[in-house]
Amino acid sequence: MTATPVTAAPPTASPSRPESPPSPRRRGDVGEVSRLTYVEALVEGIRDEMRRDPDVFFMGQDVGPMGGAMQGARGLFEEFGPRRVKDTPISESAMVGAAVGAALAGKRPIVEVSFGEFLPTAMNQIVLQAANLHYMTAGVARVPLVLRTRVGDGPYRGHPQMYEAWFTHIPGLKVVMPSTPADAKGMMVAAIRDPNPVLFFEHMWLYHGVRGDVPGGDYTTPLHSTFLRRHGQHATVAATGWMVHKALTAATQLAQEGIEVEVVDLACLAPLETTLLEESVRKTSRLVVAHEAWRTSGFGAEIAATLAERCFFDLDAPVARVAAPDAPLPLSKPLRDAFLPDVADIVAAIRAVLAA
Repeated sequence: MTATPVTAAPPTASPSRPESPPSPRRRGDVGEVSRLTYVEALVEGIRDEMRRDPDVFFMGQDVGPMGGAMQGARGLFEEFGPRRVKDTPISESAMVGAAVGAALAGKRPIVEVSFGEFLPTAMNQIVLQAANLHYMTAGVARVPLVLRTRVGDGPYRGHPQMYEAWFTHIPGLKVVMPSTPADAKGMMVAAIRDPNPVLFFEHMWLYHGVRGDVPGGDYTTPLHSTFLRRHGQHATVAATGWMVHKALTAATQLAQEGIEVEVVDLACLAPLETTLLEESVRKTSRLVVAHEAWRTSGFGAEIAATLAERCFFDLDAPVARVAAPDAPLPLSKPLRDAFLPDVADIVAAIRAVLAA
């Protein structure tokens, strides 16, 4: 059985927004498809929303003329200028705090924390303010804020920490980690339009290493999305971010032996929607969860517990977890390659649940 092609979610109706003047660089309507890298799709989604809605602005370190870390804001400063693309000082707490204030005043800020391992420096602003103000004001205040950041091991081997599980624990925050260019664009647009704070995790290996078909024009991918990336019947792998692609490679390898593995992409971590995953587990009776972060209290533990509660009598083997060991990430490339979960680890976990 071959892998299911990865395509964008069907376009959904979009709320009306003030239209910007036509631009010669705008791509056409939905249906015009281009092959874009992950980061190109992200920037296109941000650019489209900044053209459509004058209340959207972008802020972060080096996002101006430099174009952002790993070119994550390339071309935005040249088109929108310093009033809407703001270089900030090196102070994550100040950046996020300013974005919360702007959101409360009716703007729709996108704030970039260059790398996810710097998020702890803004925990007060993210956890106590952005996540809670709507509830603390009995629904009067809204915080339409997108906080984007890069996570995971990448081609430059720097800033690799994965803290996504921390933020899934906080009610009031939406947390997404899309794995394809089309969904990266669609979820970015949906996040900008959402009236609530959204943490947008972008895996660094995906930035320039994955290219896919991305529709032009106005479309969104719902923030609560979970995707079936490959059909199978013998075991299910639920994965996040870059691990989705490793799971697909593992499934392709095992298919040569007659083992058909179903792959589920958990693009939204909070709020967690498990209906599709439950249906898959009821069909295959075996589950492997794969993520790059540490094993203990990692996001995979929440998936394992949830599916054990909801599908206990459908499981023929204990849920297996593929994750990084509970140790600081090594700097040395050989050690890091041995440390990070890979295709071979997913294959071994699948064989283990099949043998149970």
